[in-house]
Amino acid sequence: MTDQIERPWALMRHHAGWADVFHIEKESGDSVTGFYPDRESVGPPVSYSVRAVLARFPTMEAARAARESAVAEWRKHDAAVQEAEAKLREAEKAREDAWIAFLRESADRSAGA
Repeated sequence: MTDQIERPWALMRHHAGWADVFHIEKESGDSVTGFYPDRESVGPPVSYSVRAVLARFPTMEAARAARESAVAEWRKHDAAVQEAEAKLREAEKAREDAWIAFLRESADRSAGA
């Protein structure tokens, strides 16, 4: 049995800072097929590239625990991200203001010529 078969529970990226628990039923060299046990309707198996797997675990409980702990790790960086976003907004505003000022100065120069 391969290491990948021994760890059939995976965390798949859902959105920034959150991952969904996924049960791998089958895999090939470049894809995994399985289902999301926490979704209301499980539906037919779905397949993804193996690159979609963020981490593998031996049990569903281990995957869920890791997902919950990872949220706390993600939150540790919230303040730094918010600060960087504020700086980015300031830089974008400065760029916009400079662009508009240049266009207006160009219009003034061409009107005086």
